Amino acid sequence: MTIPTLRRRRFQLGAAAVALSLLATGCGSSSGSEGNEQVTLRFAWWGNEYLNAQTEKVIDAFEAEHPNIRIESEPGEWGSYWDKLATKTAANDAPDVIQMDQKYIAEYGGRGALLDLSKQSGIDTSKLDKEALASGQYDGAQYGLSTGRNAYVIMANTKVFEAANVPLPDDTSWTWDDFIETATKISAAGDGKNYGAAYGSNEADLIIWLRQHGENLYSEDGKLDFDTATAASFWERLKEQRDSKASPPATVATEDSGAGLEESLFGTNRVGMAWWWTNQLGSLGSTTGSSIKMLRAPSLDGVAAENGMYYKPTMFWSASARSKHTEAASTFINYLANSPEAGAILMTDRGVPTNTEIVKGITPSLKPADTTVVGFLKDIAPDMKDAPPVPPVGAGSVQNVIKRYTDEVLYDRLTPQAAAEAFKREVEGMLSSARK
Repeated sequence: MTIPTLRRRRFQLGAAAVALSLLATGCGSSSGSEGNEQVTLRFAWWGNEYLNAQTEKVIDAFEAEHPNIRIESEPGEWGSYWDKLATKTAANDAPDVIQMDQKYIAEYGGRGALLDLSKQSGIDTSKLDKEALASGQYDGAQYGLSTGRNAYVIMANTKVFEAANVPLPDDTSWTWDDFIETATKISAAGDGKNYGAAYGSNEADLIIWLRQHGENLYSEDGKLDFDTATAASFWERLKEQRDSKASPPATVATEDSGAGLEESLFGTNRVGMAWWWTNQLGSLGSTTGSSIKMLRAPSLDGVAAENGMYYKPTMFWSASARSKHTEAASTFINYLANSPEAGAILMTDRGVPTNTEIVKGITPSLKPADTTVVGFLKDIAPDMKDAPPVPPVGAGSVQNVIKRYTDEVLYDRLTPQAAAEAFKREVEGMLSSARK
């Protein structure tokens, strides 16, 4: 098998940010030709109840087709998934097959924790999108196969909009002022029970804001690539959402950030707009029982082509470099990426598949939410720009740092400018330590 590779800058093994330095020597190897030997693979992923049930279905289908391979499920939630994975990896107890996010491809792959899938004969990449393949590469190795592509959007709960008697905005031309004005009206109608918008304070939120200002979170060579003043304006806007009551009080937002989808403000129809990935549309509609409308990101001047949006690999299928059953793990990953049966089960909930034949096969039977996602991603294509650089080694926990400084601002413990300066210093230190 030949996989086209995208050469990336090699980073030296750094401090044990996720305790992966234990893997600096000696990668695992397959236990030979496994053939029909009975093996058990551990499979870890994050998701909600909807996605978990769907994943169990694809596992059942795989086991029926491969009776010699048993899949042991290890589902988790995003908030605790990465801490658990880091701990297990450091203890040489990583799952065989791992659902991976792009921000950790370099972090885990560059530290020797992931299997180079380009060396596994059981994986066929001939029908996978080449750009999607490149997104899972680091330093010439294929550390993950993209499950599909998506985009970061504002999900509007039409039930909340209707209850507030507020019309949906025109997302092809709305600005941030329009966004805050719309959210403020919803909050006012909610009388302290419903709110207009969640804050949007993770890595993708900051990336989109920076891109609207012609900047990026990271450069191609793995350094920070933004002005402190621009980052400060990001937190200024979030503070404006709080002060205008467009978004919940800080205490409510903190509580909501730790809730699962089913218990969250959005999931319980108490917030009108929140940031989610397009692949989550089905889960959101199922949980809320409402019609969910996907909206483009607002822009500074109401020009959709300048809203900073981009296509992102939804997630990846990866395998542990220490797996004792790399042949079986590769068989499972190949099934997830290329099997029509798997495609018919997974549909677009992990992104629109990167296998073009799978997309063609599932199109006639797409559920309404799936059809909507595929159409939306096609509609926004003319305004989409190239994806931002892959997060470098040492950047795996930057999202948590962004959220922490957001809390500092919303609780008035730091000004937006002070938060931006502290954030930049802290992340520069993280990246610098990882290079040593």
